[in-house]
Amino acid sequence: MVEDFGMRVSVLASSSSGNATYIETPKHKVLVDAGFSGKKLESLLASIDRKMSDVDSLFLTHEHTDHIKGVGVLARRYPKLNIYANAPTFAALPSSVGNLPADQLKIFEMGTTLSLDDLDIESFGVSHDAAAPQFYQFHHDDKAFAVLTDTGYVSDAIAGTIRDADAYLMECNHDLEMLRMGPYPWPLKQRILGDTGHLSNEDGANAIMDMIGLRTKRIYLGHLSPHNNMKPLAHMTVASMLQQQGLAVGHDFDVYDTDPAIADPLFVV
Repeated sequence: MVEDFGMRVSVLASSSSGNATYIETPKHKVLVDAGFSGKKLESLLASIDRKMSDVDSLFLTHEHTDHIKGVGVLARRYPKLNIYANAPTFAALPSSVGNLPADQLKIFEMGTTLSLDDLDIESFGVSHDAAAPQFYQFHHDDKAFAVLTDTGYVSDAIAGTIRDADAYLMECNHDLEMLRMGPYPWPLKQRILGDTGHLSNEDGANAIMDMIGLRTKRIYLGHLSPHNNMKPLAHMTVASMLQQQGLAVGHDFDVYDTDPAIADPLFVV
């Protein structure tokens, strides 16, 4: 009999330069995205005492490089790895990924739920400038962990789908003033600020306020831009906005930072 230690999660690294999150249950070890080289992903997993060879499934959110950089290497190095995405995302993968073994590719349609033994994975669409971007909520027993980055806004449908999760990885891509005053060309700034771009710190805080519930204990702030944001600024903005609405940050739940290159410790959802 397998001991049920619950669902454990580590945000291996998160920024607009690369993203990967590790989730495990007694029967499965999975990744969300692989936005780093194979060597870096192996190193990040080793830092939390885990091995890539034990990962059985990889869930892709969309085809942008900061989410799929290592997919090709991992697929060819680990032939037992199942790779899940919707059909438009697979079709949009860049040539840099190389040839992926067909038997490892598994279609996961948007808006459906996949059951893998003791892990249920719920997919939902977001508003981002990719072929068919979708993110995921992971369920084990009565616990839920939701991943939501790379969206220009959070619709009522998205908020309803992942409301009252036990833990969240939430996008806080940019500080509005830093983005407006920063070095990016105006068309790129417009893209980031648009409805198919990215959430600002304020957008992330407002989304959290729409979704947080009595079960929620952990909120991880992710996908920060190295050019248009800073961890202390994102943390301060989100925490202060939540506190202004009477939410007990540090008492009922905690807000955590993520790092672009260092894994967060494993936690039990």
